[in-house]
Amino acid sequence: MFLDKLRQQGWLELFINTNLGCSVSDLVEFYARCSVTDGRLFSEVNGVKIEFDAHELGEILGIPAIGFDIYIREGKFVLGKARLVELAQKLSQQSGLKHLMAITKSDMLPLCQLLFWFVIKNVIP
Repeated sequence: MFLDKLRQQGWLELFINTNLGCSVSDLVEFYARCSVTDGRLFSEVNGVKIEFDAHELGEILGIPAIGFDIYIREGKFVLGKARLVELAQKLSQQSGLKHLMAITKSDMLPLCQLLFWFVIKNVIP
């Protein structure tokens, strides 16, 4: 099922191409120096500065990146703070909630949990 989802996203070749490899030490350096600001990733490896966003990374890797910004944490604010508070109120069943908060699945109604799992397992992939 995982491979089917990768195929549907157009990412399968990226994961099954055994000719692609990486240097573990370079990867460690990349992550150690990695930072993300305004949707752009910045790092440095062997003195080479690296900067890209999701769209550019998709082009580099030859994979689709359309809509990726919606799935990352920063992208959720496209809904607006008031709408996010409203969703948090509904999902947590706390109508008096005034501030954004993380909602765990155990805080949700069973129907909301079912919808959550449907979206995570079927819609997003």
